Amino acid sequence: MTSSKSENLLTVEKAEKTLANLEKCENNVRQMAENGRLQPLLTQILEGPQETKLSLAAFLGDLALNSDVKVLVARTVGSCLINIMKSGNMQAREAALKALNQISSCEPSAKVLIHAGILPPLVKDLFTVGSNHLPMRLKEVSATILANVVNSGHDFDSITVGPDNQTLVSEDIVHNLLHLISNTGPTIECKLLQVLVGLTSSPTTVLSVVSAIKSSGATISLVQFVEAPQNDLRLASIELIQNLSPHMGHELADALRGAVGQLGSLIRVISENVGISKEQAAAVGLLAELPERDLGLTRQMLDEGAFGLIFSRVKSIQLGETRGSRFVTPFLEGLLSVLARVTFVLSDEPDAIALCCEHNLAALFIELLQSNGLDKVQMVSATALENLSLESKNLTKLPELPPSGFCASIFPCFSKQPVITGLCRLHRGLCSLKETFCLLEGHAVEKLIALLDHTNEKVVEASLAALSTVIDDGVDIEQGVMVLCEAQGIKPILDVLLEKRTENLQRRAVWVVERILRTDDIAYEVSGDPNVSTALVDAFQHADYRTRQIAERALKHIDKIPNFSGIFPNMG
Repeated sequence: MTSSKSENLLTVEKAEKTLANLEKCENNVRQMAENGRLQPLLTQILEGPQETKLSLAAFLGDLALNSDVKVLVARTVGSCLINIMKSGNMQAREAALKALNQISSCEPSAKVLIHAGILPPLVKDLFTVGSNHLPMRLKEVSATILANVVNSGHDFDSITVGPDNQTLVSEDIVHNLLHLISNTGPTIECKLLQVLVGLTSSPTTVLSVVSAIKSSGATISLVQFVEAPQNDLRLASIELIQNLSPHMGHELADALRGAVGQLGSLIRVISENVGISKEQAAAVGLLAELPERDLGLTRQMLDEGAFGLIFSRVKSIQLGETRGSRFVTPFLEGLLSVLARVTFVLSDEPDAIALCCEHNLAALFIELLQSNGLDKVQMVSATALENLSLESKNLTKLPELPPSGFCASIFPCFSKQPVITGLCRLHRGLCSLKETFCLLEGHAVEKLIALLDHTNEKVVEASLAALSTVIDDGVDIEQGVMVLCEAQGIKPILDVLLEKRTENLQRRAVWVVERILRTDDIAYEVSGDPNVSTALVDAFQHADYRTRQIAERALKHIDKIPNFSGIFPNMG
């Protein structure tokens, strides 16, 4: 009646007075709270007798509250509950922890509790041993509250939590957390790992945590949790290692590369065909961040059949067999990044070449170039194609010529060289997309050129790098230029040079343009464009040493070399 807008004011007033009288009984206060009238309960926690405070605080911990109500409760009684947690007896601390656990579980209310000073007593309760220390079941609650608070996205490198002005990311605090993680049960381990997940999710605190983990030597023990039978513990471990992997990839690769089985555990998680879970997206994201040229890790993944399983997951996503998951995009990006690892070791691993041929990976990556809106997918695909294409000249099959007849061997003038058709223009041998990864055979050049005006410069750089393989040393450069010309690629490449979006793009564009300008007809036409000359002069004057040399050669092709040239020795 008090919340109804249809009642007249007199009725509402009488209902309010009746409820106010009923508040004198604690059981009535509980019933009111259960029905959404919380203020009497909050008033009793603030002003009531000690016994009532504690029983209602514990009761508050059992109530189902929405986020807005949690914020109200945190603002009203948060400081009071924190004081009870700091100074009460064990029963009082348990009641306060129970209530704080409930109201800390949404981001806005957690931030209110941070400002009310919850962090120092929480950390003290977790680390204190000896007399007056919390029993393990209450340390689990403390760890849960800390995990809730840390995952609110606050800036924790500026909030002191210890007597010597330590913060949550100070080395000794992180060391203590790591020690607890290694010496407690699965529940508290899971919550403390979630604390580290929160701290490593922020760019302002991740490097401090990484430094502390390295100095503690805890990498191997953290990696071991990926084999935990408890789902929550395993997920927290994988999420933490994923956050760490961009900053300590070599250490994690070393830890995973051992014979203990953690790498196999991650691969099993990824290959489970149960839709796409948060755990799977984190696991493949972790592997995607490890050093791509780590031959030992790639060798072990080949031995364990990882790439075949990952290829199958990619195909199932393409065929629409896995859909409707909010993790599908990061999962696909991670799968492709891991699959592309195999293209970085082609010159060292015959098994890698065999796998690429078996699954026709070149065709897959060419198809994925057209994944509009998925920049990471396009970038990874272009990089993989660059690696594959670089190997084409080593894989192309040179035709076997029939042996000369007897007369021809004595009188060469009688011999006539056979005409062999079907040879690749670039690699001068027998090429195919599946077996020699030839971009020309796979009609990939046009698709790569189409990405040169992409808004993401990383996609442009990867595409230009892949295109540069058709005019690289070891192929017929003149024919490569003709391939680019026939695919309408000269102007888009010159546009990349003119835009000068990044230093890397300028460096790569200068290299490609110099090779294109070795063709006289193109050089003659380009020499009339002052913008190209200006862009090359800019590179000649301001780029790195190697690029300046290449820019000088490019300018000579179009007879536009400045009169202050000649500063470089002839390179031959």
